[in-house]
Amino acid sequence: MTRHPELQSKWEKSFRARRYYVYTIGNITEDAIKKYIQEQSDESRKEENKGNTGLQKYFDVD
Repeated sequence: MTRHPELQSKWEKSFRARRYYVYTIGNITEDAIKKYIQEQSDESRKEENKGNTGLQKYFDVD
């Protein structure tokens, strides 16, 4: 469900992130949720840095 469908149609899918969420019916531990969030964070960082691997030797990239 989209909160503001008028904005979604204006920008099509650009509002949607390439992320997943946890939806549970039943028991799940807090540790399992923390682990999931950490793994998603790590994966996101890998994706962000994916294209930067060879640039450091040509440019001053911090």
